[in-house]
Amino acid sequence: MICTIHTYLLNDLYSQELADSQHNGEQTPDNKKYGWEDELRVSSSVLEVIPLKDSSYLLAGISADGKDFSIEVPNMRLIKIISSDAPDLYVGASESIISEVRVDKNKNQWTIEIYIKDFEPMANPIPGIYIASKEFPKELLF
Repeated sequence: MICTIHTYLLNDLYSQELADSQHNGEQTPDNKKYGWEDELRVSSSVLEVIPLKDSSYLLAGISADGKDFSIEVPNMRLIKIISSDAPDLYVGASESIISEVRVDKNKNQWTIEIYIKDFEPMANPIPGIYIASKEFPKELLF
């Protein structure tokens, strides 16, 4: 089954009232609903999608000085994507920056939508993972 992940940064200044009254309900260049949109598509065959609240994400990699690191990031809302022909995949964001998460399944496709609040700085260390700046591991800051 196909799986597509859409992530949206909400624009706090967006006015649906203005869009409705002056632009037939449509956004305009001066009144955008989202600051940005990101889309990812899972290339493997997805069997199941499981939302996980108040989870931890294991952020691992190699630091600038060439050392391996593995740090647990708490307070995350993750979505676990289980495929028949690939390792499990996680997407999600810090609970503090999430406005809403939707997971929908139809006959042959999963759709995941993550809506992120506009007012808090964040990091996007890998595709599909968004960590609030105040919760980003201090060990990885220079």
